[in-house]
Amino acid sequence: MPTNVTPAYKKAEEAYRKARDPRERLACLKELLRTIPKHKGTEHLQADIKTRIKQLTEELAGPKKGGRRSGPSHVVRPDGAAQLGLVGPPNAGKSSLHALLTGSRSDVGPYPYTTHLPVPGMLPYEDIHFQLVDLPPVSGDFMEPWFINALQHTDGVLLVIDVSDPDCLEQVPTILERLADKKAFLTPAWPGLQPGEPNETEDPFRLDLPTVLIANKCDLDPDPEEVEILEELLGLRFPALTMSAKTGEGLDELGSFLFRALEIIRVYTKTPGKPPDTDKPFTVRRGGTVLDVAGLVHKDIARGLKFARMWGAEVFDGQQVGPDHLVSDGDIVELHL
Repeated sequence: MPTNVTPAYKKAEEAYRKARDPRERLACLKELLRTIPKHKGTEHLQADIKTRIKQLTEELAGPKKGGRRSGPSHVVRPDGAAQLGLVGPPNAGKSSLHALLTGSRSDVGPYPYTTHLPVPGMLPYEDIHFQLVDLPPVSGDFMEPWFINALQHTDGVLLVIDVSDPDCLEQVPTILERLADKKAFLTPAWPGLQPGEPNETEDPFRLDLPTVLIANKCDLDPDPEEVEILEELLGLRFPALTMSAKTGEGLDELGSFLFRALEIIRVYTKTPGKPPDTDKPFTVRRGGTVLDVAGLVHKDIARGLKFARMWGAEVFDGQQVGPDHLVSDGDIVELHL
């Protein structure tokens, strides 16, 4: 990592870390390449940036007419309150769980590698949805070359294992190693449960992904302490949920867990003189502001925002606030340009 970088490079790096939209990330990558100090010590990072620019450009361009390319797009655009990736070894039951949780049509079969492409689906929780992306399995023999790209936009990972399979003692460390080789690290730190330490590596391409261990097929294992024993043997500290794709046991716990762990804040909007729209809230994270909500409504509204009137637990009815005012769950916001 280069030292003595310019303020412009630091600004571009911070923007890249926060960017969610693929086109926005591409613009940040180009700015990183433009502002990075050009000397021998940065040659490897320059090459990494160029590679990522090429990959993301191809993803956004789509299939070439009359020609071949690497394959269909493997980037799932984020939707809902958060995007979570389902990661696990072959035959752990990821696709079965995904189908039950989201109603998706993931290919399900008693043989490994039935999932070949990312499959998105929406998990309903109260009046919001979480986007769950079913991903191909990871093993010591194979991991899709685009796998890490598919994780770039996720807010966390559901690490799905077959708790009844003794091979998971070898499968989980293998998955962690394969991901770490590509600078993706599964961490037990979730914002609302156990905030993580700041990334001290200063590597703009390091992915630290909050992870919950999903112990599937719990109907085949009657010992409720099996998951704790398994985590102790593996040296893991992930929060854990037990589920069964066969009986449906434990499926209802995931939505409330994600809501708490990601510190989701729901904000409802209203037009002056009209009742609030309570059908579909906008969602931000703890620490989100009125300006953040305005940006979700429309970028032009965010640019022209002057003030807002709010109704909620932390304000009196109709209180006038500025764009930087922090929002709370359940707030109603009336935006004024």
